[in-house]
Amino acid sequence: MFFLTEPNEPDIKRFLARQKDLPFTYTSVGATDNTPPRDFTIDHNRILLGRGDVIFRRAIEALKAWKQFDLGWVSIVPAGVKLDVGAIVAVKARAFGFWSLSAARVIYLIEEGQRFGFAYGTLPDHVETGEERFTIEWDTETNEVWYDILAFSKPRHPLVRLTFPLARNLQKQFAQDSKRRMVELATLDSMSPR
Repeated sequence: MFFLTEPNEPDIKRFLARQKDLPFTYTSVGATDNTPPRDFTIDHNRILLGRGDVIFRRAIEALKAWKQFDLGWVSIVPAGVKLDVGAIVAVKARAFGFWSLSAARVIYLIEEGQRFGFAYGTLPDHVETGEERFTIEWDTETNEVWYDILAFSKPRHPLVRLTFPLARNLQKQFAQDSKRRMVELATLDSMSPR
């Protein structure tokens, strides 16, 4: 859903309330956990955050708080939504002079010792259709901690279909900015209170 001005809290509440009981907009729900469907655009981005347990724990805390979306032009609303299966959020974005809200629901969590993450899928009021997975992985043999984003998507909203090259650039920009933000959060002591 597009807006000329920034959506306020009541707008966001109404928007999410309409999405609450709606189904996902695609059939391959959970496919980021195995093989994404071939008829979607697939994006896979990965970056080394650093090494060791401290980096791993900081990165997990950032992911749990949806901090990979704190990019200035993108955020998750409402703030403070607990990361849990079934949680519904909206990606709020500002691009090309417009604001947008895109609804998504958390599909699954990953809590496997040296791997933590989650995936969410798109709901009817999302500009795209598809799924995105965010993971933090600690390779204890090399001591490296990685941030990984895997997504498959197609344009859903007519405006996004018409401006597909611009939409692809925004997706790529999100991945780059999100990776940069996670490096900042994992390597700086920004998660502790000041």
